[in-house]
Amino acid sequence: MEPFAIIAPRQWTRPVIFNSPHSGRTYPEDFLAASRLNPHALRKSEDCYIDELFAFVADLGSPLLHAHFPRAYLDVNREPYELDPRMFREELPGFANVSSMRVAGGLGTIPRIVSEGDEIYRGPLRLTDAIARIETIYRPYHRTLADLINRAREAFGYALLVDCHSMPSTACSHVTPSPMGRVDIVIGDRHGVACADEIVSTLEELMRSQGLRTLRNKPYSGGFITQNYGSPAHQRHALQIEINRALYLDERTLERSRGYAAVKLTLHRVFAGLLAALPDIMQPRRQAAE
Repeated sequence: MEPFAIIAPRQWTRPVIFNSPHSGRTYPEDFLAASRLNPHALRKSEDCYIDELFAFVADLGSPLLHAHFPRAYLDVNREPYELDPRMFREELPGFANVSSMRVAGGLGTIPRIVSEGDEIYRGPLRLTDAIARIETIYRPYHRTLADLINRAREAFGYALLVDCHSMPSTACSHVTPSPMGRVDIVIGDRHGVACADEIVSTLEELMRSQGLRTLRNKPYSGGFITQNYGSPAHQRHALQIEINRALYLDERTLERSRGYAAVKLTLHRVFAGLLAALPDIMQPRRQAAE
């Protein structure tokens, strides 16, 4: 199986690319053998079924890029070499970023832990194995994503990347006042740097019209992908969305819940509305830029 795939529309009619980098669930045998965790525990890092929830975007005229490899194996929402020196037998090259907050937390390009904090590996890794994952999977993934964005910008004059993720149901408990209740969606735009406010505000309005409770940038403002590809001044917009897993998933068994179909329908309505609204949102901005 190829490490990632594109669900392509019959005709690409929208300037929007959807991306699901953490929904992969094909676990290499050598990775499972090297892990101290069982397959179910490793899946705690997955954005379970996010690729399936967003497969409808092809019917709306947009492509969806999604990973087959799991996040616990390789995280493409990081810099290419955010590596933890404690994980390797050899000394890391000088260009590796060994001091980022994500590396310190065990969630670098080659993660040390799954999202609940359990150590993944039985022992130290060979640096050559890590570099192989980066060169044969990470870099082709990003080349493909960059190509999709560039093609959209060339065809439509601008591009919007929607980076799709899920979050634990407890993720927002420390940032929301108790009267607000459950947060359904967190939208991240790197605090206004990665995406035009008009796009984000429209998306928020559409979500709220469907009964979804949203926050912006708390506690997730967007990862490396949003930061790296979002550049409104160059007609590249990027935003990240985090969907509360309790809406569609049994967080204990990781099976789809009874809410799955309703969430998929709601997302379809929201993003159909956003894609339809984009020409009116972006035309004034493009005229002002000219």
